[in-house]
Amino acid sequence: MKNIFVYCEITEKGHIADVSLELCSKGRKLADELNVNLEAVVIGHKLDGIQEELAPFGVDKVFLADDKRLFPFTTLPHASIFSKLIEENQADIVLVGATSIGRDLAPRVASTLRCGLTADCTSLEIGDHYVKKTDTTYKDLLYQIRPAFGGNIVATIINPDMHPQMATVREGVMKKDEVKRKKLVEITKVDIKKYVSSTDFVVKIIERHIEAQKVNIKGAQIIVAGGYGVGSKENFKLLYNLANAIGAEVGATRAAVDAGFEEHERQIGQTGVTVRPKLYIACGISGAVQHRAGMDQSAQIISINTNPEAPITNIADYNIEGRLEDVLPKMLKYFKQNSK
Repeated sequence: MKNIFVYCEITEKGHIADVSLELCSKGRKLADELNVNLEAVVIGHKLDGIQEELAPFGVDKVFLADDKRLFPFTTLPHASIFSKLIEENQADIVLVGATSIGRDLAPRVASTLRCGLTADCTSLEIGDHYVKKTDTTYKDLLYQIRPAFGGNIVATIINPDMHPQMATVREGVMKKDEVKRKKLVEITKVDIKKYVSSTDFVVKIIERHIEAQKVNIKGAQIIVAGGYGVGSKENFKLLYNLANAIGAEVGATRAAVDAGFEEHERQIGQTGVTVRPKLYIACGISGAVQHRAGMDQSAQIISINTNPEAPITNIADYNIEGRLEDVLPKMLKYFKQNSK
């Protein structure tokens, strides 16, 4: 068994992206289980000290490819460097964040290495697999777990023959836990002349326009979320009234977004964002598996629904049966009374 590689994405401000730190945290646990090293690949510019961001998450070794032409991200040079580092170091498991950058990079690397790639995993585990037909047991495979068929089933995908085993993981589905240990991080500076050619830089970024983020729903500690059962865009004002009073963000299901009740950047679930708030108040949400995949790790869940048999009630800590028009104003009233 060889080592685990994590591609560490660099943000606009020059820091490691949260999803990459989450992958390092999960990668450390997998590496300990397999008794291998966890190695990070960072490609960009002005990377001095970047290893200090990775050290708390259990990374054993960091490959730094530093060149002004490598930031902002352009696919060809990053894919070339990452692919060749994986080959040289014979990495057996490769993890990439399922961001716009990761979704561009990972398929190109998988194609170059002629290996499989499982996209948008929600869980990663180590296990064995027995093939009865050949009486063969494959040891210590990466179980790549993700929703499939529109989220109606959860599939476990393995890649026993073609390695490395590659997966992309969405932000928020893994915990960003720091590791308590004193081991120093080994730094290897990459000579990019060995890994890229002039043809890798045929695409040049002339100008960039980045729209300011309006909503930080992923970082919210309290979320008041509405589903199709809210009934209308006007009824969502009830959610905003409560959210403004308790310092929460407003979220929505895909059905509510498709109906025009809310904007897409507030969508929570398999095709939206994954959240882990301390409190999640689900209003008029039936609890389809696609939505639960994005919020079932919330510390505490309160469901408000007229249907006591809705799937959301199975994961909620508290269930309130009633109409939103009746329940939410009362919640707001008693919150104000008891918070003075």
